[in-house]
Amino acid sequence: MRLLIALPLLVIALSGCAGKTAYRDSCASELEAAWREQSLAEAEGFAGTVSYSKAMALLAGAKTQQQFEGFRGCVQKAEKARFYLRESRAGR
Repeated sequence: MRLLIALPLLVIALSGCAGKTAYRDSCASELEAAWREQSLAEAEGFAGTVSYSKAMALLAGAKTQQQFEGFRGCVQKAEKARFYLRESRAGR
């Protein structure tokens, strides 16, 4: 009887852990690309300071989510940050 209860609980617990890693690689690669773009924007001199500020706030949030294993949110924030960095470099 205990085995019938323990086995499904173990399967549910393990599937929950597996779900947390689904976006792990995407998060890391998006953050890496965003930080590279941030460095370029800084080196070239950014004209759109509002967009740059938004991008930096999003990057900080993405890094925080990465540390707390919120990988899906990390990817979304990093993608938005990259958009705002492109806008900043374009002067918007």
